[in-house]
Amino acid sequence: MAVRGRAYWKGSLRLSLVSIAVEVHNAVDTSKEIHFNQIHKPTGKRVNHIKSVQGVGPIESYDIVKGYEVDKDQYVILEPSEIDAIRLESKKTLDLTQFVEKEDIDARYFERPYYIVPQDAQAAEGYVVIREALKKMNRLGVGQITMAGREYLVCVGPVGKGLVMEIMRYGKELRSEETYFGDLPNLKVDPEMVSIATEIIKRKSKVFDPDIFEDHFAVALAELVKKKSEGKRIVTAGEPSPPRTNVVNLMDALRKSLQSEKPTPEGKPKPKKKAARV
Repeated sequence: MAVRGRAYWKGSLRLSLVSIAVEVHNAVDTSKEIHFNQIHKPTGKRVNHIKSVQGVGPIESYDIVKGYEVDKDQYVILEPSEIDAIRLESKKTLDLTQFVEKEDIDARYFERPYYIVPQDAQAAEGYVVIREALKKMNRLGVGQITMAGREYLVCVGPVGKGLVMEIMRYGKELRSEETYFGDLPNLKVDPEMVSIATEIIKRKSKVFDPDIFEDHFAVALAELVKKKSEGKRIVTAGEPSPPRTNVVNLMDALRKSLQSEKPTPEGKPKPKKKAARV
C-alpha cells in the first residue's frame, strides 16, 4: 500500500445503515505553496511572535482560552471541555444524508479537496460499493464533518479508483451576486457579435489539463531567490501601468480574433482520460 502520510481525519463514512472506517487526507500538496518568513533586516534573523496582553506583557500559552465577543471588549470565556460537549455526531461520522447531481452544485461553493480512503481491507468492499453507486448515478453525496474543531459542509464523489471529499461553503458565506451585478445595464448586443464570440470559444475549447498551466510568479520567485543567494545584483523594473481596454471597435476585434484562431478538428475537444475534481 502506498505511503499516504498522516491522516487529517479518521472516522466512519455512513450511507444509511452502512458504515465503513475511512481516513481523510489532504489532496492539496501544500509544500508547493509559496511561504515567506518575517525577518529582522538588521540581523537577518527570524522574527518571534510573542503572545502578550496590553498592560500585562508576555503571557504563557496555558493561560490562553477561547472567548466569544458579545460586545466591544466583552467576551464569554469557553473552556475546551464545554466546546467539545456540544460537538455533533459529525466529529466521528461523515453521514451522506443527501444526494445531488454534480451539475446542481454551483462552483462557488467548492473550497478544498480531500481524498477519502478505507482504513483497512475490511472496509474496502463497502468503500468500492459506495464509489460505484455514486459513479453509476452520477451523484455527489452531501453531508457534514467536524475537522480541526469546525463543522464543515462537504460533498463526496468518485474520482479515479477512489472517493474525493470537497469542503464546501455554507449558503450564508457567499455574498449575493446582486451586490455586484445588480446595477449592470441591460444592453441589447448584436447577435452577430455573440455568434463570433461563440465560435472563438468553440475553437479554443479543450479538455481541461491543469498541467499545461504554470505558476509564473513561483518560477520567477525561485529564480530571484537563486540569484540573490549567489550574490547577484538585482535590477528591478518600474511597475507597469495597469492594462486598459484595447477594444476600439468590438466587431472588428472579434473578427480579427476569429481569424487568428484555428478551428480544432471537427470543432470538438480532443478526448483525454484524466481523473477530474468533484
